[in-house]
Amino acid sequence: MRPQIYLAVVSNGMLFVWIGLALLVGAGVWEAVGRALGKAQRKAASTEAEQITAEARKKSEDIVKAGRIEAKEEALTKRDEFDKVCAETRNELKGVERRLEKREDNFESKLDVLASKEKSLERAKADMDQRQQTILEKEEKTGQILEEQRKTLLRVADMGLDEAKRLLFERLEKEYEHDVAEMMDRRLSQAEEEAEGKCRDIIITAIQRYAAPHSSENTVSTVTIPSDDLKGRVIGREGRNIRAFEKATGVDVIVDDTPGAIVVSAFEPIRREIARRAMEKLVLDGRIHPARIEEVVEETQERMGKEVIELGKKAALEANVRGLNRKLIDLLGRLSFRTSYGQNVLRHSIEVAYLCQIMADELGLDGALARRCGLLHDIGKAVDHEVEGGHPQIGSDICKRVNEPDEVLNAVAGHHGDIPATSPYTPLVTSADAISAARPGGRRESLDKYIKRLEQLEDIASAFDGVRQAYAIQAGREIRVIVDASQVDDKRTVKIAHDIARKIEEQMTYPGEVRVTLLREVRAVEYAR
Repeated sequence: MRPQIYLAVVSNGMLFVWIGLALLVGAGVWEAVGRALGKAQRKAASTEAEQITAEARKKSEDIVKAGRIEAKEEALTKRDEFDKVCAETRNELKGVERRLEKREDNFESKLDVLASKEKSLERAKADMDQRQQTILEKEEKTGQILEEQRKTLLRVADMGLDEAKRLLFERLEKEYEHDVAEMMDRRLSQAEEEAEGKCRDIIITAIQRYAAPHSSENTVSTVTIPSDDLKGRVIGREGRNIRAFEKATGVDVIVDDTPGAIVVSAFEPIRREIARRAMEKLVLDGRIHPARIEEVVEETQERMGKEVIELGKKAALEANVRGLNRKLIDLLGRLSFRTSYGQNVLRHSIEVAYLCQIMADELGLDGALARRCGLLHDIGKAVDHEVEGGHPQIGSDICKRVNEPDEVLNAVAGHHGDIPATSPYTPLVTSADAISAARPGGRRESLDKYIKRLEQLEDIASAFDGVRQAYAIQAGREIRVIVDASQVDDKRTVKIAHDIARKIEEQMTYPGEVRVTLLREVRAVEYAR
């Protein structure tokens, strides 16, 4: 109804406008005609006025018709726009209605889910209440049964409460002895397996974190001389020079047919080192006589004493062990000139100190105390040629005299199992000592086997077709194989790696496992010039 009223108002308005315009035009015409009648003949004027009025009326009618047509067109245009706006509004309302319906559906589904959960919770609560009631009833019944048994036992046996308890426990122990034994055995086995795995992880971590040089050190007591003519001067007239030298140094000097060399022999490594250095200085100086020998030996002993102290201080600083007695520092320096199966004892002690600290930190123990135990564990080797007994007991006695802690004393005396371990640091020192002695290249006996094993690994891998290079790494725990990409495809790489691993298992003996890593890559190289 509102668009129609709007169109009627517009049409009538335009009609009134055109009628007004026509009346205005007619009034003007009538005024002109009146003036003309006053000047000319009224008849002619009247005729002319009628003609003009007719023309004006016709024009006004034409104008009114044109206005009506234009008003109708304008009304149609407005109506089309209004219909368009109404359609858009209607579409928007439909979209809002659809969204509201969808949201209402979501709310209804959520309400259903909440209702379902509420029912589930109610059922679970009812079930829990029922179970709790059942448990309470069983506990009450059990208490009644126990009370009846206790009264019956007291009545029948006519004994006191303590004696009844003892008999009851004895009966229960006999009945469940087998089950308890099985449970204890199972728990013990489980604990041993977990402890073994944990120990293995700790030891592997310690070995990997400490990087020691994989080489053997040898103390050589051979003095090189530029010519064999000096051998006579070393011996001296009637052997007085060599006797004076041996008396001053306490070593044996061997001058034989070996070309260009004089051998200095002594069981004590410090004396042997002093003699070697003194002989080198005498040979270099050329003046060899008893007075000069005593002077050079004395100078060398003095320098050696200072060097031993300095080596001991450096070792303590490197191992980060503080507050050592001067006697222990001197003995540590002496260990630098002592070897065990080709392994330098001082370097071995420092390595054991680091390994002990790493394992102690993993176990939550005192790392500083563990380092101290590891550094001093072989301190007895510095004087074991002078004092009777094994180096663990000798070292323990020395540490006891300088007031070292009980943990250090037990670790030094018991790291070879001579006495029972009374602290957790003793087995740590034992493990670190074994690791340091057994690592590849640590001692002269295992170095050759270690090198041969690496060579054998590389030879086995290189024997396969398509293998370009093979490298044994990680101390022989991994073999890295590089194949030729033009001869070996991706599928064949897996088979080659498997075959290499099987062949290593068949032909070699090794601890742990050996990882075979096979690499295949294609490289394209070009140059832009």
